Amino acid sequence: MKKVNIAIFVSGSGTNCENLIKYFTPSSLADCRLVVSNKPDAYGLTRAERLGVKTAVAPKAQLNDAGFMLPLLREYRIDFIVLAGFLPLVPDFLIDAYPRRIVNLHPALLPKYGGKGMWGHHVHEAVKAAGETETGMTVHYVTPVCDSGEIIAQFRVSLSPDDTVDDIARKEHELEMEHFPQVVEEVIRRTFAPA
Repeated sequence: MKKVNIAIFVSGSGTNCENLIKYFTPSSLADCRLVVSNKPDAYGLTRAERLGVKTAVAPKAQLNDAGFMLPLLREYRIDFIVLAGFLPLVPDFLIDAYPRRIVNLHPALLPKYGGKGMWGHHVHEAVKAAGETETGMTVHYVTPVCDSGEIIAQFRVSLSPDDTVDDIARKEHELEMEHFPQVVEEVIRRTFAPA
């Protein structure tokens, strides 16, 4: 099996991006070749550059331009895309070009707390407001409908009534750090295994 080339899409600080790059650096299975952000000041780009990974900025106009995005991904021979805190909707042409080869990390137990406006702290605030006794993370395939793709894996953590929104965010983020790279690895193994 040839090494699978991964592109990671980020919008923010990039802790999951860095975690994925470090996880796959010694791997014979996959290589994080490119980090793409819709925001030129996303700290995830800095993290990637420090770890020797190429970066590209694709604001909304470029992200939605097949003439920009597809050649960019071809240049780095990208086989698989991981959304790690990437906020814009992925354009249909990318989903068509990478069928069941784009996965997203969502900071809640989908189908709860998904969809438009449900990202980052907004999710954890909604979990707290609802008085949930648990939260967690979901990894799912990306489809044209936000947060509605087939669920690949979920991991849960208990909450107490005393947990603040920041506590909820910290507990959920610990799950991401522990589990996300292994889930990505397993999906890649299944997707690209020799027939």
